[in-house]
Amino acid sequence: MRKYKKYIKIIIMSLIAATMTAAAASGILDRADLAASDAFYQSRSASDGEIVLVGIDQKALEDIGPYNQWGREIIAMALDALNVSEEVRPAVIAIDVLYSGETNAEADEYLAEAAGRYDNVVTACAAEFGSGLVRDGEEYRLDTFLVTAFDEPYAALRDVTEQGHINAMLDEDGILRHHLLEVKLPGGERVPSLALKTAQMYREYSGMEQGKLPPVDARGFWYVPFCGVPGDFYESISVADLLSGEVSADYFEGKIVLIGPYATGLQDSYLTAADHAAPMYGVEFQANALQALLWEEYKQEAGDGLQLVVLFFVLLAGIFGFWKRRIRVSTTLWILLSGGSLVFCRFMYDRGLVFHLLWIPAGVTILYVGCIAFNYVQAALEKRRVKNTFERYVAPEIVTEILREGSDALELGGRLTRIAVLFVDVRGFTPMSELLEPAQVVEILNRYLTLISECILKNGGTLDKFVGDAAMAFWGAPLPQEDYVMHAVKAAADMVEGSKSLSEELLRRYGRNVSFGIGVHVGEAVVGNIGSLKRMDYTAIGDTVNTAARLEANAPGGTIYISRAVSDELKGRIRTTSLGDTVKLKGKKEGFEVLIMEGILPG
Repeated sequence: MRKYKKYIKIIIMSLIAATMTAAAASGILDRADLAASDAFYQSRSASDGEIVLVGIDQKALEDIGPYNQWGREIIAMALDALNVSEEVRPAVIAIDVLYSGETNAEADEYLAEAAGRYDNVVTACAAEFGSGLVRDGEEYRLDTFLVTAFDEPYAALRDVTEQGHINAMLDEDGILRHHLLEVKLPGGERVPSLALKTAQMYREYSGMEQGKLPPVDARGFWYVPFCGVPGDFYESISVADLLSGEVSADYFEGKIVLIGPYATGLQDSYLTAADHAAPMYGVEFQANALQALLWEEYKQEAGDGLQLVVLFFVLLAGIFGFWKRRIRVSTTLWILLSGGSLVFCRFMYDRGLVFHLLWIPAGVTILYVGCIAFNYVQAALEKRRVKNTFERYVAPEIVTEILREGSDALELGGRLTRIAVLFVDVRGFTPMSELLEPAQVVEILNRYLTLISECILKNGGTLDKFVGDAAMAFWGAPLPQEDYVMHAVKAAADMVEGSKSLSEELLRRYGRNVSFGIGVHVGEAVVGNIGSLKRMDYTAIGDTVNTAARLEANAPGGTIYISRAVSDELKGRIRTTSLGDTVKLKGKKEGFEVLIMEGILPG
């Protein structure tokens, strides 16, 4: 039976771990996990200073006028101010503004001419995505990430510049943390992002080999490790400052210049993984992605499959670790598992792998709290069970001690221990009961049994059982007691003394009286829950118990018979008279000495 319980326990714990793992796989933790991961992983670091932002900012809007009234000649003049000569010009100029369609012929021509002068300008394009059927061999399938429209610069500008898409696509929680490396057009052409094309041109300008590309998911997105929060890349260089000559073209020589909206009203800002509170302008996002591409310090999000397997086994270990453990042990294990998981995640992130930050700590914490609550409830129920079991049999202070020690102190199932056993029987009760009404019999019996109970419990004994008008008690169990033999004989003496007033009352009322015959012995006995699974009693069995019963059976009314073992234990503390072996106890060999306990000596 115990073996099956062990297997059932393992199965239940495995089901709990599997259920919690399935919950993590369902995405229930995704929002919290993403937010925590962003705060934990994303950290500011100094850029290499090669990226400069020129903002279409509030100052430019105030000096030049509302943006919707700007002509394309404004950006053309900005390009002229940057591209002074072959020797004094930026390595790359990326314009984070979409110029699709022709407007004013003169301004369009001016912008195309300025952009094409040194072949160092990247202009923006953008795709629109939707769902549609695509042919896959001889069959069609639904593509939910299909390019349904594509906007690119007007022809004259497109022909003299490189293009890069500026699509910024938020995750499901509304946070920008991934960057689409390339857009695959229906015809098969691949258009790099503005950041990727800019990085490639910068490497070419600097004479470097083209670097490795970041790992992407099935849709072509890669995880951006932000190096700056909103404002970190911006040096407050306005398009207006560039046009007025306040910033010399020499400052931009050989660098990467990003031109783009940098004002709230232009509606080109996003909440990003770098900061969930302060919006980041699109041109700043391009700068972060560009810096990551130049550094090639990419991060790859680990697959969920392996993480779920690890989560399951960590949770399973956590359940076994927390189950019925002391709070100190559980807390230590919880700290080790949760803290170790965070340390591991950071270690792996620094080596290029991004793991779910909260899966293990959240799961372990839920188990920790749940097991503590369960253990607390179980302990409370166990204490109630122990209390209900023993408060009827033992003194209150013993019940308190049992509860303090816990159920281990009971050693359920029985243990061999040295105890003092007392048997008491009401002498003369049976013949008297034949003369009285049943109600009177019950009343008298209850008064005698109440006296017996009070004497036993007052002296710290365990009331084992009542058998008719007899009772059994013992001392020294369920917990060890100091001077337990003396407590037993004191209880016996109290019974004899207490019965005197009851006997006098019975004599007045009924013309008959009764008295106690008591036997006390000390020795080893088996104490514990004895019986069957459906019916058991907390009791003591063995020769010591039988001997005490034989002593009581032979003791006259008002007399306490004790064994030599009891007398030796209390030598000098009680008055006794030896009867030698004149009292023959059933089952005992010749020579067993019986003594009468006459009283307890003072002190």
